[in-house]
Amino acid sequence: MNAHRATHRIATLCRALGVSPSGYYAWRQRPLSLRARADVTLSAQIQAIHTRSRGTYGVPRVHAELAAEGVRIGRKRVARLMRAVGVQGVSRRKAQRTTRRDPAAAPAPDLVSRAFAAAGPDRLWVADITYIPTWAGFLYLAVVLDAWSRRVIGWAMATHLRTELVLDALNMAVAQRRPTTVNRAHLWAPLSRGRCPPVHGQRGRRL
Repeated sequence: MNAHRATHRIATLCRALGVSPSGYYAWRQRPLSLRARADVTLSAQIQAIHTRSRGTYGVPRVHAELAAEGVRIGRKRVARLMRAVGVQGVSRRKAQRTTRRDPAAAPAPDLVSRAFAAAGPDRLWVADITYIPTWAGFLYLAVVLDAWSRRVIGWAMATHLRTELVLDALNMAVAQRRPTTVNRAHLWAPLSRGRCPPVHGQRGRRL
């Protein structure tokens, strides 16, 4: 209401919000609670810490700095106050590439013409690769899904992006579903030459 006082009458705003003008004025004159006053002080400390870090500290480091200064506060409260004052940390993690195309290899043909709807099970499989950050480094996950049921039918995980990662995921899918129409030579031959097989990802990637 305070933000709209210049453009609307208090009585109109109170009617819109379903409160009485007397209640609004009583609220304005009421002193801040102890927690609200503490939030004001903490917000100033958080902004000072964030400024000293040149705008790089996020919730964990701001929380640690407050603890070092003898301020006992929960991390959730730090996160809430940081959102309220509009500050956030900067991630220094480098983006991880999961697509490393061989410039000498011809691109795999788009056999489905970007149409990922299937009329039944095992008519169309789609696949993709992603990465999972861990304390020991990155793990790479290849998955194969049945486009009809959206069910994961094959997956493999490894610490590398070599051909065998994708091959393991495809092998699991074929072993589980045993489709009668799979042309194994059509799928496996590109892998043996270090190229991408014609299994398409819905985000534009091909495994």
